[in-house]
Amino acid sequence: MLFKSLVSAAALACTLCATPALADVLIDNVEGLTLDEDGKVKRFTALVIDDEGKVDRLLEAGDKMPQTDFREDGEGRVMIPGLIDAHVHVMGIGIGALTLDLSDTGSLQEALTKIRAFAAENPDRPWILGRGWNQEKWGLGRFPTAAELDSAVGDRPVYLQRVDGHAGWANSLALEAAGINAATQSPAGGRVERVAGTQEPSGIFVDAAEQLMTRAIPAPRPNERDLALREAQQILHRYGITAVADMGTTIEDWQTFRRAGDTGALTLRIMAYASGPDEMELLAGAGPTPWLYADKLRMNGVKLYLDGALGSRGAWLKRPYADDPGNTGLPLMSDAQLRNIIVRAANGGFQLAIHAIGDAANAEVLSAIDELAENFPGDRRWRIEHAQIVDPVDIPLFGKHGIIASMQPVHQTSDRLMAEARLGRERLAGAYAWNSIAEQGAKLAFGSDAPVETPDPFAGMAVATTRMDAAGEPFGGWFPLQRVSRERALAGFTSDAAYAGFADGRFGRLLPGERADFVLVDRDPLLATPAELRATEVLETWVGGRKVYDAD
Repeated sequence: MLFKSLVSAAALACTLCATPALADVLIDNVEGLTLDEDGKVKRFTALVIDDEGKVDRLLEAGDKMPQTDFREDGEGRVMIPGLIDAHVHVMGIGIGALTLDLSDTGSLQEALTKIRAFAAENPDRPWILGRGWNQEKWGLGRFPTAAELDSAVGDRPVYLQRVDGHAGWANSLALEAAGINAATQSPAGGRVERVAGTQEPSGIFVDAAEQLMTRAIPAPRPNERDLALREAQQILHRYGITAVADMGTTIEDWQTFRRAGDTGALTLRIMAYASGPDEMELLAGAGPTPWLYADKLRMNGVKLYLDGALGSRGAWLKRPYADDPGNTGLPLMSDAQLRNIIVRAANGGFQLAIHAIGDAANAEVLSAIDELAENFPGDRRWRIEHAQIVDPVDIPLFGKHGIIASMQPVHQTSDRLMAEARLGRERLAGAYAWNSIAEQGAKLAFGSDAPVETPDPFAGMAVATTRMDAAGEPFGGWFPLQRVSRERALAGFTSDAAYAGFADGRFGRLLPGERADFVLVDRDPLLATPAELRATEVLETWVGGRKVYDAD
């Protein structure tokens, strides 16, 4: 893996060096499209990039081609703005590429076989780490156990995060290494699962309880983090992604981004949200940082968690889970704590990005913003991350305060059956309610939550416009009135995602004065069928007028 990564990095460096910089570049013979200042589709056949890596002008058929220092023939391919993922975990993507990935496993036995093989292939790793398991996808009907994990690997500690990042699975040696036993108590906002009828830990840790395990795991070294960032950038550029909002940036993540920026290796634009209020002030000081490295990096604000996820029944609900009576999920902070942190961040001009999945969590965030917004006038761009299950009576508050709904369309297809089991169809009128929220005047910022889901924006657009999965299920779409138009879906992955991160006017559209971030693809996303859209091939990815990915 290391050799492969170094070769890939070297190839990428050669591509960057071969691409002209600091000179006007004409790229013509393209079928270009972008969204203008009013969100309308604008088409063009060529564009000129200035020596700062910004769009100088767009040209249409019949316009006289200007003389420039360099010319690139677009070969009739489709050019669209660089795609933006409004919610990812950059280092999670990179580290996930270097560790065990269980997201493709369809059963517990398949997962155990893959874990056993990975451990055998990596005999020198002191811990076996990975993520991606999903007991719902396996049809298990329960969480897996430490004893089952012991059957695959019994000679080293193993710790594997669930696909949503809200639960972890440990073997017995990992429990021993972390000093966890029957006397270990569940922390506030978390749950240590127990073996039925006993107090013995089962090996599963939900939400805040994960910290009991993760503090025992050796942290990656700086050079390993640098390698992981290179992997993440390559993965994202292959999907046509030129910018992201990084949710939960730690000091170690920030320093990794800064090292890449200092050496010219940062090719991805990162709008960062600190992993908590203390981290926010440690990284940025009294207010958001300036844009660094030619609009490649900025610390915008802070990411907060108000609840967990549906899959682990940690999402905070107004009424108990339909499939777990008596359980309403896990609120991760009190209403007073939430409001105190909002005030602390807003006083410094930091943007709030608050994770809320259950209807109770969303109601609490919306209520807090409604109470506090008048104390913080101006352009605040409050964000709710996920906004998966919202009580319809609460949806108007999105529009009242211009709250950005940062949502991940593919979650709807991945979670559909689970959501029905967890809540029952009668409680899903406000589930993944993209259209209802947008009709209130709120912005939709679309993303993937990678590595929870694949960071494929074309799959995200297909879901957003159809409410159907790759197999075309369910026919006609799941709660089809929540579909959005193709133009709104494209905006969610470009201009509106940039707006959500205070990057509007800098990047997100192909207009004069904005960064020349674009993608050459093999079809027009506004004309393709859903199946064709999913099959879109990214041919080239450019950031700031420089090529960072070439499929050839």
